[in-house]
Amino acid sequence: MTILNEFTARNRSFATSFDGAEIPALPKLGTMILACIDARVDPAHVLGLQLGDAIVFRNSGGRVTQAFIDEVAALAMMVAKRTGVDEAAFDIVLMQHTQCGAQAFADPGFQNLIKERIGVDVSPSAIVDPAQDLLGDIGRLCDARILPGSLRVAALLYDVETGVAREIAPQRTLADLRSAAAGTV
Repeated sequence: MTILNEFTARNRSFATSFDGAEIPALPKLGTMILACIDARVDPAHVLGLQLGDAIVFRNSGGRVTQAFIDEVAALAMMVAKRTGVDEAAFDIVLMQHTQCGAQAFADPGFQNLIKERIGVDVSPSAIVDPAQDLLGDIGRLCDARILPGSLRVAALLYDVETGVAREIAPQRTLADLRSAAAGTV
């Protein structure tokens, strides 16, 4: 049996009890989760999500990249348009994990090897200290002025050995975080 056969068999089983035809495009929990592509870190399983609960965006390391910022900005505009508000408010949960393979990308020699061989700069995906990297990623969101201040952001660190996701940064709006960074709070 090929992997595609396996997946289509699993899908047939899923489809026999499928009742999600009425699930709206916007997530029920008003949340977008950014997580790593690591197969051990599926937010649906780790956070107990159901179909339609949240938008899940995954990349190497679960890092805030320009592509993620662009997706969030576009989603914010779509939510504002659909809800008829000037500035959309929804939650962004950043979730990194322990024992991340993207820690290898922190090695300058490995970064150079990848850049030389295939022309890809992996440095933005590098994980050095997941908790500190999450705080840095929150800073990237704050610095992205295309994102509305009404967006709320929080961060979790998932431990792949215990299954526990612990809070690294409590939920705050980008406007509050920007004010705090500017010293106006």
